[in-house]
Parts: sequence; structure tokens; C-alpha cells
Amino acid sequence: MIVLGIESSCDETAAAVVKDGKLLSNVITSQIKDHSPYGGVVPEIASRKHIEAVVPAVKQALADAGLQMKDIEGIAVTRGPGLVGSLLIGLSTAKALAYSLGVPLVGVNHLEGHIAAIFLAEKTPMFPFIALVVSGGHTSIYLVKSYQSFALLGQTRDDAAGEAFDKAAKLLNLGYPGGVVIDKLAKSGNPKVFAFPRAMKDSPDFSFSGLKTSLLVMLKKQGRNFSDEELPDVVASYQEAIVDVLIEKTLQAAKVHKIDQVVVCGGVAANSRLREKFSEAANEHSVSLFIPPMILCTDNAAMIAAIGEVLLKSGRRDGLDLNAVSRWSLNTNP
Repeated sequence: MIVLGIESSCDETAAAVVKDGKLLSNVITSQIKDHSPYGGVVPEIASRKHIEAVVPAVKQALADAGLQMKDIEGIAVTRGPGLVGSLLIGLSTAKALAYSLGVPLVGVNHLEGHIAAIFLAEKTPMFPFIALVVSGGHTSIYLVKSYQSFALLGQTRDDAAGEAFDKAAKLLNLGYPGGVVIDKLAKSGNPKVFAFPRAMKDSPDFSFSGLKTSLLVMLKKQGRNFSDEELPDVVASYQEAIVDVLIEKTLQAAKVHKIDQVVVCGGVAANSRLREKFSEAANEHSVSLFIPPMILCTDNAAMIAAIGEVLLKSGRRDGLDLNAVSRWSLNTNP
């Protein structure tokens, strides 16, 4: 089945084509330069940029796949969770295309898409497995029993891991997106120089707000910004606190549920220190680790098309009255 996927949940406008589980094209249009002056995503700007980019992205995805619009047999689109204004652009485009082409439409959960991204990689897991979904807006651990069966094992009580990176970068005037900047700068730093808290050690849930507060307290005690010599050590130590907690809680969940396969997905899964240290820890605990390629960690439409194809083949269909939802838990119907 040839499926066109469309993703517009936040600030990336993306389109991709998947055929029988194989990725034929993957187009991502970034809005980083539009939001950088504000240190974060501005919803109104994001919506307007999606309007400009969505049709060219779809056309490019078809061209890259060597296909024409008439070749599409189904359309999958992110329905939520996300910024409603942004979601509506992709959703409206998908519904218009589905109606005009006379092909089935399915609305996809963005988090479900992140987990499904691993099935587009060369190395794929078998069900069941533990999945850590970690991004700017989400930090959750799931027991994944099948494409449509998820059990929530732990989640953040406040900030998501990606949000903690972005807020730290803003406090330190490092620029946007914070996770990318910190990852790069931390490579030249020593992660053992500064002691940052690892919260909720005895809980399957996460909390990163205290970590951000501890950085703010350090800045206030300094009475100044960190020097160029200190900064790499600060961000390396801060990053290490996030990475340690993510790894420890995910592997603990795998141990408790006697699962020897772990998938790490979402935007923060692109963090080089997380990938490196998780690989080492997985080997030590005899756990098979699966992380999508970097391009499939960020928000993308390939993952939406991948799970969309599974849903469409199972007989799932959504009507043209399908609406966007800002919040949508896995394994539930909003």
C-alpha cells in the first residue's frame, strides 16, 4: 500500500511516502530560523509557516518517491497531540487530498508515530518491548505489546526532558534549539565537574523542574554568567543529569517487566550523549537497544505514514469530520 504521511504538530512541516513498510521519501521543512529570535516555538508563527510549506512538502515527497498524486492509496496525518493551530493545517490538507483522490484517511497519534519510527530502521524489535518517548513535549515510558497496545509505565510530572534542555539554553543565553546547542557544547566539557540533582529516584516517573531550578540557583549565586571556560562543564554536567535519569528509569522498567528490548525515540533520542551512554548501559544489562536514525528522531512524516499504513491495512478509516486534539493519550480515543 502506498501511503502519504503528513506531520504538522509543532514547528516542522513534513511529508513522506511509505510503501509496504519501506520509506520512499521523507521531506522535513524546519522553522528554526523563524522561532530562534524568541527562544522557543511561537504557535501563531508556526501555523502561518505550515500554511506556506505544506503543499510544497507534499509535492516534493511525491517527486522524491518518483510518484504522482494519483498513485497514493491512503493518507495518514498527525491528529494530535500538539499545537492545535499547527495540527489543523496538516489535517485540512490531508482531508482535502483524501476527498479529491477518493482514498482512505486515518488520523495518527504523534507519540504512536515516534514509536513506529523504529520499524523504518534497519534493525527492528519484536513485540513486546519497552519504549522511552523523549522529546520537547513528552517524556514517557511505555510497555508496547503491539502496534495498538500501550501500557504507560512512567511519565514526567512537570517538564519534559527536551523542555529542560531548551530552558537551560535560554537561561544560559545559548540560543535555540537548546538541546542541539547543549549537545554540541557539552562535547568539550567534563560532566563530573558540577553536581546536578537526579530527582524521583525511587519512582518510575520523571521530574526535571528541579534540575532547571538548580541551574538558576547556580547562576544567581555566581552573580554573573558562566565564563567561556566554565560553560562546557556546566552544560555537560546538566546534560548528564538528564541522560542518567532517562537511562536508569527505562532500564528499571525493562527489568521489572522482564523485557530485554528497549526502543528510544523522539527528538531527544538524537542527543549524542544519550545514544552513547544508553548503548553502553544496554550492553551491561544484556538489553537490546533500538534507536531510529537521527532523521527519524525529530518530528517527521515518515513515522506517521508508517503507522498509518498499519492502521489503514487493519481497516481503520476516519471521516472528513476528523478534528485536531491538543492532548491525546496513547491507546485512547479522544
